[in-house]
Amino acid sequence: MKKEDVRILLVDDEPDILEIVGYNLTLEGYQVFTAKNGVEAVSKAKKKQPHLVILDVMMPEMDGIEACEIMRNTPGLENTMITFLTARGEDYSQLAGFEAGADDYIQKPIKPKVLVSKVKALLRRSREESSNEDGVYSVGDIEINREEYKVVNKGEEMVLPRKEFELLALLTSKPDKVFKREVILEKVWGNEVVVGGRTIDVHIRKLREKIGDDHFKTVKGVGYKFVL
Repeated sequence: MKKEDVRILLVDDEPDILEIVGYNLTLEGYQVFTAKNGVEAVSKAKKKQPHLVILDVMMPEMDGIEACEIMRNTPGLENTMITFLTARGEDYSQLAGFEAGADDYIQKPIKPKVLVSKVKALLRRSREESSNEDGVYSVGDIEINREEYKVVNKGEEMVLPRKEFELLALLTSKPDKVFKREVILEKVWGNEVVVGGRTIDVHIRKLREKIGDDHFKTVKGVGYKFVL
């Protein structure tokens, strides 16, 4: 995909951030759209179908966490990369972002060149993920459609946030195989994102609630596996 075809949605309630970051991304050749709050961000994301959303956390009307959760459950935005851009660096804030379905986390202030480099890395990662093994396969009563990011559980179609889907697809790719935590982090979150083991636990808990507790087994001190 050519740079001029890449759509980026930049969301922040600070005009200076929108102007400076937007200018530098436009200078790189990307199509850049902006929004000043979470409500506007969700509306524009649905209309523009961006490849990447750069999303501030603390905003009026609707914060970035809630906006991210809505996007992750919106058909057509399953493959959109979402990264938070915020001055908050607390662990709980990062965890909340990843739990909401974010792919990455960038702290302000950030130099324009560093941000552009990060954006390129995220878009490259997105292309790599989309070029991974595609197709439809079934594991017990569960059908996984990698191409459309869809899951059908006992005949009922489910829309899962991106990371939950990728985690489920990884574990179901080899039932009964124990995936080590470091392998899960590498395969699902990639080397560019530093997350803790608790992030995996949060996503496993959500999958247990949606798919069924019996399907996910914890191997203490090692990782997780999917069982039929």
